[in-house]
Amino acid sequence: MIDQMELLDTKEREKYEEFMEKIESRQKIEADDWMPDDYRNQLIKLIAMHGISEIMGALPEKEWVPKAPTLQRKLAIMAKVQDEMGHGQLLLRVAEDLLAPLGKTREDLILDLFSGKLKFHNVFHMSAPTWADAGVIGWLVDGAAIITQTMSLDTSYAPYARALHRICQEEKFHAQHGESIILSLAEGTPAQRQMLQEAINRWWPALLMFFGPPENGTISSNQELNMKYKIRTKTNEELRQIFFDKYVTRIFHLGLTLPDETVHYDQAESRWNYRQPDWEEFKQIVRGNGPRSAARLQLRKISYEDAQWVRDALLANQRKAI
Repeated sequence: MIDQMELLDTKEREKYEEFMEKIESRQKIEADDWMPDDYRNQLIKLIAMHGISEIMGALPEKEWVPKAPTLQRKLAIMAKVQDEMGHGQLLLRVAEDLLAPLGKTREDLILDLFSGKLKFHNVFHMSAPTWADAGVIGWLVDGAAIITQTMSLDTSYAPYARALHRICQEEKFHAQHGESIILSLAEGTPAQRQMLQEAINRWWPALLMFFGPPENGTISSNQELNMKYKIRTKTNEELRQIFFDKYVTRIFHLGLTLPDETVHYDQAESRWNYRQPDWEEFKQIVRGNGPRSAARLQLRKISYEDAQWVRDALLANQRKAI
């Protein structure tokens, strides 16, 4: 990895040193502050992926809005879908401030999604064939997201931190919504419990992949930069271990099992051991080759194209106002 300092002249180096003093002293960086290119690029990559994932993440649950088993469940999951879309819009607005000096906008991010340049989270490429899948998404997928987002509440980039404070508050309600579905199914008929167990089995590999590959002694250049600039403070595996601490015993307590007989807590090492998922499959999924990748991208593209007249009308009104 190229050291950013090597690319700077004397004046820029002074700015960089001042910037790093801010980072090390836990001061926050604002959108109009000077920042090195690699810091800006890492933020754009992270926040854009987060924002797009919020939008794409609403689609598996959107499928269950018309099929939810009761009116109360229908209203709850509809509200959750609206929240997720709102989170995506908020985050893309944060990313747009970083894109502006590069001459780019939110629209460029959407087009990058359609072209495959901008990836979204592996879990949102997956199928959700039963009502139990909606519960697993709310309880475990959103639970995993809360762990990641809570870590980032102290991120060095202030606009992202402010957005996350609002998002995390709402995500806690989403996790409670998912847990409510899970508990109802766990306490239900044998068929409902079986449906729930099958959903857990189906989602377990994707949940392991949620935090990214383990470091195995070294961390990636992306993680290294993010930790150097205090954009994030924990590694992929540290986050995964927190997820295990929080959820594995809860799953077992409900009388459910995991599709991995090796899962156990190692007292001597103070960590959970588990069987690694297929990380080559993970790469294929995030490249757009997951079970529902093409269908969800096509749905997002149709929605974007159908709403073009709205964007055109808003821009025309703005020009008249000027």
